[in-house]
Amino acid sequence: MDVTRPSCALLVLLVLYILNLATCMNAKINFREKEKQILDQILGPGRYDARIRPSGINGTGEAPTLVRVNLYLRSISKIDDYKMEYSVQLTFREQWLDERLKFNNLGGRLKYLTLTEANRVWMPDLFFSNEKEGHFHNIIMPNVYIRIFPNGNVLYSIRISLTLSCPMNLKLYPLDKQTCSLRMASYGWTTDDLVFLWKEGDPVQVVKNLHLPRFTLEKFLTDYCNSKTNTGEYSCLKVDLLFKREFSYYLIQIYIPCCMLVIVSWVSFWLDQGAVPARVSLGVTTLLTMATQSSGINASLPPVSYTKAIDVWTGVCLTFVFGALLEFALVNYASRSDMHRENMKKTRREMEAAASMDAASDLLDTDSNTTFAMMRQCEIHMTPPRKNCCRLWMSKFPTRSKRIDVISRITFPLVFALFNLAYWSTYLFRDEDEEK
Repeated sequence: MDVTRPSCALLVLLVLYILNLATCMNAKINFREKEKQILDQILGPGRYDARIRPSGINGTGEAPTLVRVNLYLRSISKIDDYKMEYSVQLTFREQWLDERLKFNNLGGRLKYLTLTEANRVWMPDLFFSNEKEGHFHNIIMPNVYIRIFPNGNVLYSIRISLTLSCPMNLKLYPLDKQTCSLRMASYGWTTDDLVFLWKEGDPVQVVKNLHLPRFTLEKFLTDYCNSKTNTGEYSCLKVDLLFKREFSYYLIQIYIPCCMLVIVSWVSFWLDQGAVPARVSLGVTTLLTMATQSSGINASLPPVSYTKAIDVWTGVCLTFVFGALLEFALVNYASRSDMHRENMKKTRREMEAAASMDAASDLLDTDSNTTFAMMRQCEIHMTPPRKNCCRLWMSKFPTRSKRIDVISRITFPLVFALFNLAYWSTYLFRDEDEEK
């Protein structure tokens, strides 16, 4: 009996230990109840005041609260040249330390607590200084969360859509590059109380295969832009997005059609001088089409005080088309002048023929030697002068109106080719410093 009693006691203790272990394991599974208890403990009435900012470094109240910011750029829907603005959708994140929110992580089993109500904890008073419009996303639920970590770190994340101002320099349009900024600053807390910092290591991320209409995102740069006013200095962050305009769209829609209109206006140089209706209608039609094209281009751009690259192109093309119309006016005038001069020559030849008849009868009565000498001198003076190649070639076209057409066939394309050479070498092969 004495031997069996200790054995029974050990067996009872073992059973109790197993039951206690099972009870503890069942209690550990219910983490939601633990989260509720922790939230009530750190955010309960009288325990946490969201109006008071967290302490600074090492818990000192004099030091400013450090807030680290990072962005995830989801999409850029449009870049408006006329309004000088762009629309972007991004995930905005802030992270800071609030030692009042420390809690027990239950041996590493509770990684963080999640909140969906931003007003329960202190929040930095950040705003987007160059914002025009903006809204949050609430479908299906508000796209926002707050994570509280055991050491007191707070992570705030929200998805927002913004329309931001982007002042543009359109001098090189449409061969330009534009830099659009996203600026974030503190509204009420000065740098003595609140400082924004970029998160270390890739603070700005961009979605893969970002598609932009008529633009390409070349690169982005992060920087600081603290501002000083008469109420103090305020912390500010900015990210500069460098966009390059896609030229292929403008080449197809603007440059090639303008070239075609200029070339079509040259067709009148090859038409007959007497085809007045055809040449006038061709010149007027190309001129009106070119003017309509130019006004349509400027309608999509803001009225600016400087000359844009597209203005130079359309202006010169319009000048060439107008010059072709003026060339026909000159040809028409020269043609009528040629006809008048031809009539005058015909009348003069008739008068000279009648006078030569009278002179011939008088010469029969004079000495033959004197007559021979006079005829020899006339032959010497009437010897035609030598002609160079240009004059020889131009002599193939007896009328001035025809010469004007022939010269225009060569001059207009040559001058337009020289203009293209100067234009593209100026705007395509330019330095980066000249763009700023």
